[in-house]
Amino acid sequence: MSTPRNPRLAARNVLPTLLSIAFLAALPAATLADSGRAMPQPVPAAYTQECASCHMAYPPGLLPARSWQRLMGGLERHYGSDASLDAATRQPIDAWLQANAGTYKRVAEEPPQDRITRSAWFARKHRQIDPAVWQLASVRSAAQCAACHTDAERGRFDDDALRVPAGLPASQRRAWLD
Repeated sequence: MSTPRNPRLAARNVLPTLLSIAFLAALPAATLADSGRAMPQPVPAAYTQECASCHMAYPPGLLPARSWQRLMGGLERHYGSDASLDAATRQPIDAWLQANAGTYKRVAEEPPQDRITRSAWFARKHRQIDPAVWQLASVRSAAQCAACHTDAERGRFDDDALRVPAGLPASQRRAWLD
């Protein structure tokens, strides 16, 4: 390929290539921008040991930083339970949650009572789920993500990887699989 003698013409030929490279370089970041729900690695062992002993270890990207601050600051009254941790255990969990808290548009709001299941995006995504589904023995509550989302522990809540919960009435199965 010969180089044009005119510098403006050379810049015009190079510019589309540079823009293409910049676009492709930014593509992974754009792709991940809404995947703030994914479980960031490495997960502190204390988070898995302490938090996942009672409920799913939720990906920090599901809540904004202020919600995680309030949750970690009120562990002695954590939704009706005393989940207190000593400072040495709490500090690395808190730092990890803050560093990986949700910052994308979906979690910009702080949900009522800092409950993931009360956030606007959660309600919107689950609006067609009959309230009786949350009461099924195989589900137990809206907070039991893994009852339906096969990759919930890894922070993946893809609609294509849903499991129909045991006990779901046949009348609701069609809507579930749409």
